[in-house]
Amino acid sequence: MADKKATLHIEGQAPVDMPIMDGTIGPEVIDVRKLGTSGYFTFDPGFLATASCESQITYIDGDKGVLLHRGFPIDQLANNADYLEVCYILLNGQAPSREEYEAFKDIVTRHTMVHEQISSFFHGFRRDAHPMAVMCGVVGALAAFYHDSLDVSNDEHREIAAFRLLSKMPTLSAMCYKYSIGQPFIYPRNDLTYAENFLHMMFANPCEEYEVNPVVARAMDKIFTLHADHEQNASTSTVRLAGSSGANPFACIAAGIASLWGPAHGGANEACLRMLEEIGSLDNIDEYVEKAKDKDDPFRLMGFGHRVYKNYDPRATVMREACHEVLKELNIKDPLLDVAMELERIALSDEYFVSKKLYPNVDFYSGIILKAIGIPVSMFTVIFALSRTVGWIAHWSEMHSDPNNRIGRPRQLYTGEELREFKPLHERE
Repeated sequence: MADKKATLHIEGQAPVDMPIMDGTIGPEVIDVRKLGTSGYFTFDPGFLATASCESQITYIDGDKGVLLHRGFPIDQLANNADYLEVCYILLNGQAPSREEYEAFKDIVTRHTMVHEQISSFFHGFRRDAHPMAVMCGVVGALAAFYHDSLDVSNDEHREIAAFRLLSKMPTLSAMCYKYSIGQPFIYPRNDLTYAENFLHMMFANPCEEYEVNPVVARAMDKIFTLHADHEQNASTSTVRLAGSSGANPFACIAAGIASLWGPAHGGANEACLRMLEEIGSLDNIDEYVEKAKDKDDPFRLMGFGHRVYKNYDPRATVMREACHEVLKELNIKDPLLDVAMELERIALSDEYFVSKKLYPNVDFYSGIILKAIGIPVSMFTVIFALSRTVGWIAHWSEMHSDPNNRIGRPRQLYTGEELREFKPLHERE
């Protein structure tokens, strides 16, 4: 912490000195906690200028297009590590040795099965329910099946819960899909990698052997990695806020899933596919590009630009390469994929998009990959939740290790009625 301070001068009151805190990298932060004792607090809708916690997990510089997990650049992790190695890094802070990695992978692999009664639990849902609605319910209900490790103050319990969530999320996600299409659930296989196992549970059936395409498995692994964590976003902040009350880890992750389900958060790649469906064919692209350039037209190109990254999305470069590998490998003839590739070409060459830095982002490419390998749009956000679970767990665990952790209690600017007298019903006309 630096010795610098900020001083707030309020007319008629003594000055309020507030320490200025230094992070490892990034902007300095003014500690406004003393404001409460002076009768004032800050107004910051959306918390866009407020640090709600201290964290060592992920750093983002949107202006420079930087995303670091525990100090490691996201492109290096995506290209040189698999998802479970990234999970280890997010949870433990350091890259594992070969022995540590194998032990970690072995624990995750051997806990992918879920309690058999969970299969019965699924049958309480309608078949046409949105998979995210089912995920919210099933993940929250895990506390009823695994209630032997819910003491959040116990380090061992937190570790057990973390492994259970990381291990079982692919199984539950695939079960959501199988249930929605009326097919039997497929058990996990310990001889497959994390990504291969998920794909096998999604697409295998008891009638015939299913071979996982290694190019598709690598792409899926990168999708998991590139969505693993993204600092204090809405769903991560939701997990932290729920966790601050001492709620069990399964309830906290279910809260994160509910937040992620919002179209402004986790639905970006789904919105991108809906846009491609609206455009329909190559013949319509010029018309829609002109509509996108018209500020008075409500149409917007989804999957281009990013709220956080004002320059470029560092995840998109990695995802673009994987996207083109998958399309080349599968050689799928789909007019919507043709539309996507033409939109990509225009966005990377048209002066309007280049000048405004409206580059294709990670959601654009991940949506195309998921469609190409046969995953329905309704499952896109489920896969996002699966990927992000490790980030949520890392932040939840870090929060409970922080001696300064307090139950979340945001303040408000009250603009309602002042004190007034209430009259009984018989006295009111």
